[in-house]
Amino acid sequence: MSDQQPRSFGWLILLTALTALATFGVVALLVNIFERKQEARAPFTKVVEVTEISTDPKPWGLNFPQQYEDYLKTVNDDYTDFGGNHALPPSKLEESPWLKRLFAGYAFSIDYREARGHAHMLADQEVTKRVTDVQQSGACLHCHASIAATYRRIGLEEQGEPADAKALANGFQQEAVLAGFRSVSTKKYEEIHAELEKTPDGFDATSGDPHIGGAHPVSCVDCHEPETMAIRVTRPGFILGIDKLAKSDAEVPHLPSIQSWRDSGKKGDYDPNTMATRQEMRSFVCGQCHVEYYCANKMTLTYPWSNGLKMENLEAEWDATTFPDGGEFYDYVHKTTGTKVYKAQHPEFELWSQGIHARAGVSCSDCHMPYEKVGATKVSSHWVRSPMMNINKACQTCHKVPEAEIKARVDVIQDRTRALIDRAASAMTEMLDAIIEVQAAGATEEQLKPIRDLQRKAMWRLDYIASENSKGFHASQESARILGESIDYSRQAIAKAYRIDAKPAASEVASPEDSEASTEE
Repeated sequence: MSDQQPRSFGWLILLTALTALATFGVVALLVNIFERKQEARAPFTKVVEVTEISTDPKPWGLNFPQQYEDYLKTVNDDYTDFGGNHALPPSKLEESPWLKRLFAGYAFSIDYREARGHAHMLADQEVTKRVTDVQQSGACLHCHASIAATYRRIGLEEQGEPADAKALANGFQQEAVLAGFRSVSTKKYEEIHAELEKTPDGFDATSGDPHIGGAHPVSCVDCHEPETMAIRVTRPGFILGIDKLAKSDAEVPHLPSIQSWRDSGKKGDYDPNTMATRQEMRSFVCGQCHVEYYCANKMTLTYPWSNGLKMENLEAEWDATTFPDGGEFYDYVHKTTGTKVYKAQHPEFELWSQGIHARAGVSCSDCHMPYEKVGATKVSSHWVRSPMMNINKACQTCHKVPEAEIKARVDVIQDRTRALIDRAASAMTEMLDAIIEVQAAGATEEQLKPIRDLQRKAMWRLDYIASENSKGFHASQESARILGESIDYSRQAIAKAYRIDAKPAASEVASPEDSEASTEE
């Protein structure tokens, strides 16, 4: 009996200890769950006030340290194709020398580099030779800078309204933004850049006085409403362009809110900030800049969406456009042929709109800013980059196959597109040689007109896919179709050139007097 008592007492102590440990574990788990729920209820802590003039991302970073940390990572992005960090991004002109012939007569023939992350986008533009060596239009700051507050200030000043820092911070004021945008859209780069530097970029945290901190690249305020943090569109070009698209008859199955607006009677204007779904907005905030547009200084910056989002829809609008002075629309006059041609910018939104991901309801942000868990909070990554650098979160949420297979699929699409681009470029350069030859032989403008039309079509299509940054991935079949048309138009132009029965220009034909003089000598 005496031997059993110590044993029972030992088991009792062990049982008590185990119960205490289990109780502690359960309590710790419940505390952790409670803390995570509290984190989820309050995803951020407001440390400083941010407003409509807070174009500097640093104050936002105090409230949203995770997102700001991700944003800063774009400074160190590796390049998908060749990796590494660079003082300036690599030159596309060195990688693809045919671009110099494509852009002859245009500033891109002087300096044209690979794109880098958002944190670089203003600084890289400020030092490009297109700005330092050539008088470039300031319209491109529409997307390269955090500019809405500057548009608002200029718009309010022109309307005779107060335009001090407090007035600028008082809401988005879309009409004032649109007025300022129209007012400065055709000015020179240095003029608009100077206006950016005059606009307050926030309030001093201690004194409350307006702070003038200079120009900033695209940052938080360009995509988020400061009070609610709701994603939004701030670019006037997009606001006007998407309204044109909504009012057209173009099919947009990937944008259901536009069809709903049409079905309800097309009342007023289509406003993406109040009418689009959240999933649509996750593409619109990207599409407000990653698009094709006119951004020189002969007319207001324009998104050509009145006929739809297909390549030929955009081309049809440019074909029908005239400048305010009544002149024919063009982006530049090709230096070696004299043809007025179009310059595609970076039509990612338009090409994505023709692809399977858009049709399936997959937004830009789903792939380039995928969701991730940070503690208990689900956030969209603000390290905006190629999905190929984040396959697990960007792709495997939907595609349940190994990373290597996904990368191989993408490589096939991009390699085939690159091969077609090279073929289209070869056809384009041969076309230019043929045109130069018949011009030298004395072809008339009447004879050259149909060839110039073909040249414009061929170059527009090649540039459309070459300047689009997915290398065909956003819509691979559409990319192949467009490049095939480019090759065809170049070959048609060559064939027409060779059929011209041209005579040497009068200045090249020796006169009888010249012949006699030559004989005498």
